[in-house]
Amino acid sequence: MDRVLGFAVVSSVLCVGSVLGKYVRGIVNTKEDWVFLTRFCFLTDSGRLDFKFRYPKSRCCQNILLYFDESSQWPSVYKRPEKDCYQKEAVLRPENNQVINLTTRYTWSGCVVEGEGDEEILSCVGGRSFRSVRERWWYIALSKCGGGGLQLEYEMKLTNGQSFWTQHFSADEFGILETDITFLVIFATVFTLSCYFAYNLKGRQLLHTTYKMFMTAAGVEVLSLLFFCIYWGLYARDGVGNGSLKILGKLLFSVSFLVFLLMLILLGKGFTVTRARISHSGSVKLSIYMTVYTITYIILFIYEAEFFDPGEVLYAYDSPAGYGLMGLQLLAYVWFCYAVLVSLKHYPEKQPFYIPFFAAYTLWFFAVPVMALIANFGISRWAREKIVNGIQLGIHLYAHVVFLAITRPSAANKNFPYHVRTSQIGILLSSPKGMGTESFPHHAYGNSSFLGDSQPNFTELFSIHSAPLKTIDEAVGWKGQEVAQNSDQKIITTTSDLSSTFSPPPPPIPPRSSALSPPPPRLASHFTEYFSMQGGAGMGSKA
Repeated sequence: MDRVLGFAVVSSVLCVGSVLGKYVRGIVNTKEDWVFLTRFCFLTDSGRLDFKFRYPKSRCCQNILLYFDESSQWPSVYKRPEKDCYQKEAVLRPENNQVINLTTRYTWSGCVVEGEGDEEILSCVGGRSFRSVRERWWYIALSKCGGGGLQLEYEMKLTNGQSFWTQHFSADEFGILETDITFLVIFATVFTLSCYFAYNLKGRQLLHTTYKMFMTAAGVEVLSLLFFCIYWGLYARDGVGNGSLKILGKLLFSVSFLVFLLMLILLGKGFTVTRARISHSGSVKLSIYMTVYTITYIILFIYEAEFFDPGEVLYAYDSPAGYGLMGLQLLAYVWFCYAVLVSLKHYPEKQPFYIPFFAAYTLWFFAVPVMALIANFGISRWAREKIVNGIQLGIHLYAHVVFLAITRPSAANKNFPYHVRTSQIGILLSSPKGMGTESFPHHAYGNSSFLGDSQPNFTELFSIHSAPLKTIDEAVGWKGQEVAQNSDQKIITTTSDLSSTFSPPPPPIPPRSSALSPPPPRLASHFTEYFSMQGGAGMGSKA
């Protein structure tokens, strides 16, 4: 875990500041004649672009070009080196007002001349509304065909309506803030329940390492969603937000996933369920696997931040690192299957836990790769981000709720995995290696051991655990007769038939009928049960 957190910190330092908001500003100074500025997904009838451009009049005349996502528009010009600037402008439709000429001759550009002489500046302030038959991605580019290069200072504000929940959000981001808030409340509830269950388990000495890992994953998930909600809340307010918060939320989300994945593999191998420790070779393999998985995640973050083209709508898993993560996920599933089968082979009494555990998390292992493939090839790009966000959070919630259900400390829970107490694990771990003490004793989980916290478990107090029997050879004799040893360790019954050993007793002496003889003393009534013989067969007391 220290290694995982260390890699997370490194990747957070590398990725800070890579996210831009929908309030964009910058300076262009290049020798090229056509450059891409930004993109935004506008609603059908509420999209709005407000702009402010400034550039030297000597560099006139420059144009703002507005492309949309039809195949004949943006895809036909972007990353097409065979087309020159004039050909890229030719695909635009003037009747759709897709060109904003930044000169004083074009009324709708709002350009005026500021300054005098060689310091004259063209300052253009205006806006543009967008109408379309559906939500569309719009791409904004700057051009000046004919040479001379581009020089421009720009500020743009891209909005969808005036609502707090939609104004600064691209149409593909609608509902993300509300979704994250909802899942934050749900995951906080899951984490609270896990803490309550952990309190009960600790009182019964059943709070094992794997359950603590589950609590860690749930707690980190809550922190991740908290940072996401803060980021999107700030973004909804000003259209910029704080990119570091979003990166931190992604990192915590990944850490939660890695901790949960490691916990599943450990449980599949029987750790804290059927064994007290993982073998040395198994620990090495796990360390190597988790290290590779973590490094691949870091590469994915760096690739997304540094190499994803802002001129294309891409998904994080639509990259070499993303496909590598999907492959590692499938490899983890194969390992998980093998580990569960081995555990069931040696501990078949654990079927009530392992069968539903295996079935539930088989779906989880395949959900992530399937979701990535559907997102890459089956979801429209103008709706991808919000749909994928909801599906991804739903998959994580499913995994946490299932584990919370099958590990709840209840007498009605027949799937509960733990039966060895934490105090007993310490004794097993203190034994030398190679003595067969790594595995737990076979023990079918009994729900009757879940008594109330205020009720002592008298069953365990008076139960006798099986141990090697000590055989003592003794000869018991009376008057030369020996009693044979009970070699089968059966119960030896002692009888009261001593007729062969003792001579019959003499007849009782009748009492003397003397008037001077005092009567025998009588015992008080309240001492009767202390001095009476609790009769067995053939035994009694006479007064």
